[in-house]
Amino acid sequence: SSKFSVNISILIVAVVIFLLVLHHNFLSLSDFLKRELSDSSPLGLQPIDFIPAAPQRLVDESNDKEISVVIAASDERLGGAIAAMNSIYRHTRSNVVFHIVTLNDTVDHLRLWLSGTALKNMRYRILDFDPRVLEGKVQVDPQKADTFKPLTFARFYLPSLVPHAEKVIYVDDDVIVQDDILELYNTPLKPGHAAAFSDDCDSTTSKVAVRGAGNQYNYIGFLDYKKETIRKLAMKANTCSFNPGVFIANLTEWKLQNITKQLEKWMALNVVEELYSKTLAGSITTPPLLIVFYKQHSSIDPMWNVRHLGSSAGKRYSPQFVKAAKLLHWNGHFKPWGRTASYAEVWEKWYVPDPTGKFNLIRRHSEAYEAK
Repeated sequence: SSKFSVNISILIVAVVIFLLVLHHNFLSLSDFLKRELSDSSPLGLQPIDFIPAAPQRLVDESNDKEISVVIAASDERLGGAIAAMNSIYRHTRSNVVFHIVTLNDTVDHLRLWLSGTALKNMRYRILDFDPRVLEGKVQVDPQKADTFKPLTFARFYLPSLVPHAEKVIYVDDDVIVQDDILELYNTPLKPGHAAAFSDDCDSTTSKVAVRGAGNQYNYIGFLDYKKETIRKLAMKANTCSFNPGVFIANLTEWKLQNITKQLEKWMALNVVEELYSKTLAGSITTPPLLIVFYKQHSSIDPMWNVRHLGSSAGKRYSPQFVKAAKLLHWNGHFKPWGRTASYAEVWEKWYVPDPTGKFNLIRRHSEAYEAK
C-alpha cells in the first residue's frame, strides 16, 4: 500500500507540474494573443514564429499575375509604341509583359531603343509579323501600296501571337495610359464573349461627335448596306459601332469560337464583293470585327478609351477631363508625335528619346507634312 501511495504522490506531482506548465503556457499565449491583436494586423493571429514572411511580390496579388499586353510597332510610328509602353509600365506594379508585334526590318531599331534607355528593365517579347498571312484577304490598291499597313491586322491573330495566355489586352500605338492597366485587365467579360470593346455611343464620345465624317458611330458608317451579303446578316444599320484600338480578349473563348478564321472569312469575302463602306476612308480593320462581334462583346469603361484626340488639332476635351482619363487615344490624322495634335505635351511626358536619332527625323518630316 505504501508503493501505491508513492505512485499516487508522483501522479499528483506530475499533474500539478503539468497544470503549472499549462497555466504558464496559457498566460504566455494570452499575452501573445493580446500583443498580436493589438498589432493592428488585419489577419489577427499570424503564426509568425515558424512561417517565413511571404515575399512582398506574393502578398500583393497584383504583382504575381502575368498581364499580357499586345502592341504593334511599325518603324515610322515606333516612338508611339515606346511612349505607350512606358506609360503602362510606369503606372503599374503588376507583372506586365509586352508582346511587341513588328516587321522584320524594325526589330534591330526596336531592340536598340529598348535596351539603350530607361526601358531596359521592362519585360517584353519581340514578335515578327509575316504579312504573307494576309495574301488574298486584303485588296491593296497599287497606287496606295505604301499606305497599306499589315500590322493593323496583328490584332486578328492574338492566339498565335500569345499562345499561352488566357487573356490579353490589345492597344494601338497612339495611346497613353494614365492609370493602372490591371484595372483594364480585370474588366469582366460576359460568358461566351471573346472580347470587350469601348462602344462608340458611350457618353464621352457622342458628346463630341466628329462633324462631317460620315456616320462615324454606327454600322452603316463601316459596312455597305447596299450589298446583299451585308443585308442578309440582318444587323441593324444604326447599331452602335465600337473602337478596336483598345480591347481585352479572352483567348480561350476566342479559340473556341475560331474568331481568327471568322475574321479571315470576312476579309476574303470583302476582296471579292467590296462589303465595306466607302464613307470612312481607310478603315479596313474595323468592319470584319464589327461583323464577327455584332451583339457578341462586352464593354470596357469609356474612360479606358478616351478617343478622337487626333481628329483635329484643336482641343476637344477640357484639361480636367484629359487629366481624369485613364487612357488617351489619338486616333485620327493628328498624331501626338507630330506636335500639332491636341495635348501633345501629355504624350511628350512619356516619350523616351530614340538613342539612334532616327525617329527624330520622322517626327520632323511629319510636322512639315501637317503644317502644309
